[in-house]
Amino acid sequence: MNTSFFQRVFTLVKQIPVGYVTTYGAIAKAIGTKDARRVGHALHANADPATIPCHRVVFSDGRLASGYVFGGPDEQKKRLELEGVGFTVTNTVDLAKFSYPLK
Repeated sequence: MNTSFFQRVFTLVKQIPVGYVTTYGAIAKAIGTKDARRVGHALHANADPATIPCHRVVFSDGRLASGYVFGGPDEQKKRLELEGVGFTVTNTVDLAKFSYPLK
């Protein structure tokens, strides 16, 4: 496990406010890599979802993670909806309205 990489991912995910999402690719780009899959690996290893809200990270087309570690995509959707995140008719996150630009 590359702790430094994982910590950079976790630091960015902590910035995503309630009611917003970002994508694996946006996180990868923000930390200087093209490896969005590795970002997913870091989030899968998240041991503190209360502090590191990994449910706020989705695929670039707004799809939810089928391997969401804390209960699958249904649980991820439930958590996002409770925070006010909206979905399209195709059951993807409406990224035009709910995407958070990372800094």
